[in-house]
Amino acid sequence: MSTFKHPVGPQPSSVYWRRRLILGLGLLAVIVVVILIIVRPGASDGAPAPVSTSTNTPKTTAAASTSIPTASTTASGAACDPSAVRIEAVTDKDTYAAGELPQLSVAITNTGASACKIDAGTAQQLFTITSGSETYWKSTDCQTDKVDAEVLLQPGKTISSQTPITWDRTRSDPSTCQAQRQQVPAGGASYHLTTAIGGIQSPETKQFILQ
Repeated sequence: MSTFKHPVGPQPSSVYWRRRLILGLGLLAVIVVVILIIVRPGASDGAPAPVSTSTNTPKTTAAASTSIPTASTTASGAACDPSAVRIEAVTDKDTYAAGELPQLSVAITNTGASACKIDAGTAQQLFTITSGSETYWKSTDCQTDKVDAEVLLQPGKTISSQTPITWDRTRSDPSTCQAQRQQVPAGGASYHLTTAIGGIQSPETKQFILQ
């Protein structure tokens, strides 16, 4: 007689059947767990597609320079009509403390309706400082390293000096370029700056005070 079909022991056969059922269910649970670990249902066979971090950035062009170049350049186009060019004298401050040196610049604006070219290099620039009826300083008195710089002026646009000129608060004279020059009066003295480019002069002066 088969002991599997007819369990033999001091206990009733129903007890042995319950034990076998519990043991069988435990083995089945272990098998299911192992299968789930191996198969991993729901997992993808391949690696997930990476999220793109790149963006299509539109190409941009460099902004047009708004400074007068310091080296010789060549611009295409017709020469500017002097009547369509506005020159403005510029200082970095209106009042300078004792010992503080003014920074002088020039701004050029094309007031015409079309682009034109102009030589705005240092060879064409003139800065003049006056007080009352007296001229105290000119940038051309002791100027060196003059350069031409032909630039294209767009209509309605303004360009400015790339590097300001520093005035040392002295009187200028071609005969004193290599000598100790006299300091100009200060202590609240008022001065006026006039600029010119290629003979086109600023219609207004820029006033400033030296303390």
